[in-house]
Amino acid sequence: MKTRNFFYLLMFVCCLFTSCQAPKLGYFQDVQAGQSQTLQDPKLVTIQPGDKLSILVGSKDPGLAYLFNLQIVGRYKTSQSDANLSTSQVASYTLDENGDIDFPVLGKLNIKGKTRSEVAAFIKNELIRRDLLKDPIVTVDFLDLYFSVMGEVKTPGRFLMDHDKTTLIDALSRAGDLTINGRRDNVLVIRETDGKQLAYRIDLTNLQSIYNSPVYYLKQGDMIYIEPNEKKARESTATGNAFLQPSLWISLASLLTSISVLIFK
Repeated sequence: MKTRNFFYLLMFVCCLFTSCQAPKLGYFQDVQAGQSQTLQDPKLVTIQPGDKLSILVGSKDPGLAYLFNLQIVGRYKTSQSDANLSTSQVASYTLDENGDIDFPVLGKLNIKGKTRSEVAAFIKNELIRRDLLKDPIVTVDFLDLYFSVMGEVKTPGRFLMDHDKTTLIDALSRAGDLTINGRRDNVLVIRETDGKQLAYRIDLTNLQSIYNSPVYYLKQGDMIYIEPNEKKARESTATGNAFLQPSLWISLASLLTSISVLIFK
């Protein structure tokens, strides 16, 4: 009888230990060796009202190209004996609420919803069509397009989008990856669309979930939030993780053993 009761007690303690298994922290856990995955068509970033762009127009004739570039003239000295010299840099264009910019000579241009290459092609065609430049070279760059990463990552913050195709995986890499306390199965992405905030959930352990998500390719202003796992959340209270400490269960097992010895003695 005593042996049986002690055996049940020992089994109970073992169950307590085995129930505290470590969670899986790897990504893409559903991927098998040799498995292929079809990606969705790349979603290039499109220009939206409020975005800032750098637009440079070049030509074989620099004098003519100068007319189509906004200029900011600054003053500087290389030394006290030098005369004041002028330097210039190209200013930025900010789309108004209608998606228009006021371009030199060409006037108002609506570029809302266009990609960088489409904006460059549009301005180039206008310069040629109006017989203003025969050989224009137009370069368009983003200036202040960004996304934000918050929560359980190594370096949360706001990051610039410096190219047309930025994926969710790119964003997490820029933020230094998730910490060990970040949930990988419930990543939140908030996106503003037509004046509404839309929330999307992605499971990073499932490659299909990532590739099929409408937020796999990010847009400017996207906010990514990595919520803490249960262990991290419990740390917000004084005794949150006390019951997960091995020392506690060893002490409890020792206490129960001593009690059983006294009871069944």
